[in-house]
Formats: sequence, structure tokens, C-alpha cells
Amino acid sequence: MTGLELVYLIGALAAVALVLFAVRRASERNQLGDAGRAARRRLREAEREREDEEEREKAKAAPAGEVDDDEEAEAGDEAAAAGEAGAPDQRAAEAARAEAAELRDGLAKTRGGFVARLGRLLSKKKIDGEILGELEEVLLTADIGPKTAEKLFTTIQSALSRDQLEDPAAVWTRLREESGRILSVDAPAVDWARARPFVLLVLGVNGVGKTTTIGKIAAKLVQSGKKVILAAGDTFRAAATEQLEIWGQRAGAPVVKGRPGGDPSSVIFDAVKRAQAEGYDIVIADTAGRLHTKVDLMEELRKVRRVIQKAQDGAPHETWLVLDSTTGQNAIQQAKMFKEMMEVTGIVLTKLDGTAKGGVILGICDELAVPVRFIGIGESVDALREFDPEAFVSALYEGDPTANAA
Repeated sequence: MTGLELVYLIGALAAVALVLFAVRRASERNQLGDAGRAARRRLREAEREREDEEEREKAKAAPAGEVDDDEEAEAGDEAAAAGEAGAPDQRAAEAARAEAAELRDGLAKTRGGFVARLGRLLSKKKIDGEILGELEEVLLTADIGPKTAEKLFTTIQSALSRDQLEDPAAVWTRLREESGRILSVDAPAVDWARARPFVLLVLGVNGVGKTTTIGKIAAKLVQSGKKVILAAGDTFRAAATEQLEIWGQRAGAPVVKGRPGGDPSSVIFDAVKRAQAEGYDIVIADTAGRLHTKVDLMEELRKVRRVIQKAQDGAPHETWLVLDSTTGQNAIQQAKMFKEMMEVTGIVLTKLDGTAKGGVILGICDELAVPVRFIGIGESVDALREFDPEAFVSALYEGDPTANAA
């Protein structure tokens, strides 16, 4: 056999092999297809049998007058609607409890100061002359200020009978009530919509948290839907402008600024005019916290106020003083100084969570008769809270030391 014939033979065998392979694969596919179709048919038949059996069981189990599917669905919808209606109230109650807990935590150090000392005195079964003297001493040495301390003690003595003065529970209750009365300065709530733009002027010495407070207030107002613009009026401290710009970016409030060391009044004037032109709701103006002397500072602030009045009639609509509660009675002195020179309409007390001197708020409200608008009990925006005298007193005088009187 020649080589060519051998090649032809091999090719023919290969072709026969390919044909046989193709025939085999086709047969296998047909078999698999038949098996698959049979399996699917058996599954469908089994499913129909199962459904028929379920229907027969339902028909046997259904009692007379059974609620049909539509009625069950309607009842379920009504139950869901009732749950949804109650959900907001439940969420509000949970939020209120959380806020109360946060306030208690924020006042923990103050409560551990003079309030704890009062509590230890009043944990006695009966108050005698010696304990009453110690009570006066505790009040006078607290950071509420001597004038307010004397008022508290005198009120307790004059308002309670001899028998009541010997009763720790009566004295504790009277302390709470009188503290609440002092903190409840008669002033209307801030109406941010009474002018457009509404101009808020913020005062305070350096280091009290003034610029941070402005940023947090701006953030709260923006979150409530207000359009806010900030004025970097503390041109004498470069860090103040930089800090305000950071807060402005966080809050979504633009910042009007001037050159370092420039005229603060012109910066705030420009901010008010821009607010008028661009439809801003609120202008919050930062101011200098320190110049060469107290006289220089107060003259500069008076000038700012005059220029704001020229920019918009009736402005500023509120003037708030920021005080650092950790300074204790020094905060009272600062408040008096500013109020002598400026018309202060509100107080913001910062850093209450970091001090045992938070009782200074009593002295501030008592001696200045100016409402506290916000208090700071932490670093976050939410930790700057609108002041609620009743909630504050409840958190400050939490618990009753007389309950376990021995």
C-alpha cells in the first residue's frame, strides 16, 4: 500500500469516527430531553395534586361564617394604620426621654458639686440650727454668686414655717421651686421670622466658645429650613475668621469676611446688605472678643451696633452674650460688664458638661434678668440645646436626698 493510499484510509476512518460520535451525542440529547420532559411533567402533576389536597383541607377546616381573604386583608390594614398612628407619639416620648437623659449626663459635674453638698445636708431625718447654718454656707460658697445665694436662703427661711424648716423634704422642694422661678426669666420666645433678614449679634470675650456657638446655631437654623449668612466681625483674630469659615462650610452658610485687622463694622454691614439683596432669612454676626482695653472693646461694639442699624432699620433684632460656665462667678462679672455697655437680650452658656460650676446660671439669670437662650452640654451641634428652665431644674435637682433620710 502506497503512502497516499494510507493517508486516504486514515482520513476515511476519521470521518466514520466523527459520524458515529455525532450520532451518539444526538441520541444522548434526545434521551436527556425525553427524561427532562418526563420529570417536568411528573413535577407538574405532583404540584397539582398538592394544591388540590390543600384546597380540600381548607374546605374541611373552614367554619361557618369564616372571615374571607378580603376581610382579613382589611383588618390587617386597619391594624397597621393604628400602629403607624401611634408610632409618632411613641417616637416623641422616646426622644424626650433621650433628651432628658443627655441633659442629666451633661449636668453630672454640677450635680456633683453644690447640689450634692445640699443633698448630703438634707439627707438628715431632721434639720436643726447647725444644719441650717451649713446650708447657708453651702449656698454662699457655691458659684451661684453671693447675692443669689443669700436670696435663696432668705426665701427658704421666710417661706417656710418653723416646722417646715425642720423638714428636709420641705426645704429641698422649696430649693427646687425657687431655682425654677429664678431661671424662668419672663421673655418671649425668639421669633426668627419677625424680620427679613433677622440680624443676630453675638458678643463674648475670647475663649468662651463664641465662634463655635455661632456655627452650631447656624447649623440648627439651616436644618430647620432657614437661609443663613454669617459675618466674620472678629477681624482682630485671624483664627476666628478661619474657624467661622469651617463652620459655615459644615452648616451650608456662606461667610462674609474682611481683611485681617480691618473694620468689623464694614464686614457686618456688607453681610446685612448681601442678605437683603440675595434673600437670606438670618444674619449671624461674630464680634471682637478682646481689644487693648475694655473701653476699646465696648466702643468698637457700640460702633458695630450703630452701623447695623444704618444697614437695616431695627437691627440687630437680638444681641446674645456667650459665657463660659467653667469660669464660675467670673461669668457673672463678664455679663454685668457687657450689659452695662450694650443691650443684651439673651445668654448662651457653654461648657456646662465640663464643670461643677454650672450653678452660675442661677446667678446670671437672677442678677441680669436676661433669658438664657441656649446651653452647651457637649461638642456636637445637638449638644447646644434650647434652654428649658423646667427640664434644667429637674436634671439639676434629680432625685430626692430626703427619701433615704436617716
